[in-house]
Amino acid sequence: MGYHKQITPLTEDVLSASLSLTVADLALLNAYQKNFPLVSRPYAEIAAGLQLTEEQVIQRLTHLRKVGVVSRIGAVLQTGKAGMSTLAAMEVPVRDLEKVAQIVNSYPEVNHNYEREHALNLWFVVTAADEERLMFVLSEIAEHAGTEVHILPMLDNFHIDLGFPLTQEQDERVDDAGPDFK
Repeated sequence: MGYHKQITPLTEDVLSASLSLTVADLALLNAYQKNFPLVSRPYAEIAAGLQLTEEQVIQRLTHLRKVGVVSRIGAVLQTGKAGMSTLAAMEVPVRDLEKVAQIVNSYPEVNHNYEREHALNLWFVVTAADEERLMFVLSEIAEHAGTEVHILPMLDNFHIDLGFPLTQEQDERVDDAGPDFK
């Protein structure tokens, strides 16, 4: 069972919304989960690439956020290059896991959280402008959750590509890459 903040739980509403994605929605999501334009009017640039208007792109993304298909639009920065971040974990009784996950998720500094099969069973990542804010958020989470927060500092840096192909065209390209990529 996961409590990943970035991925909306698969409710009937989200499933219904995701099943009714338009071709334009799929093209928008597929093309711009990576390489988001870093220009003064990114939605205008996206619109030009998709033969849509800037207003249509903004309306579609607003709708997709509202129905839970998209949970966040924003940069992913390399650890240590801007602000402070840490992995943290808590030991939470299973009966309280949902409630504590909601407390953790209520902080905008929390990127995501998830359940682990471990004594420390709720893990999450916190990012803040500076160490003072980071420690404040962690102490507040501990206070509101009623359990200790363990800070797990990064020892090695790994890059995980979270882009997923959403169209058949992309899937076929992956299949053509050979057996190692299936």
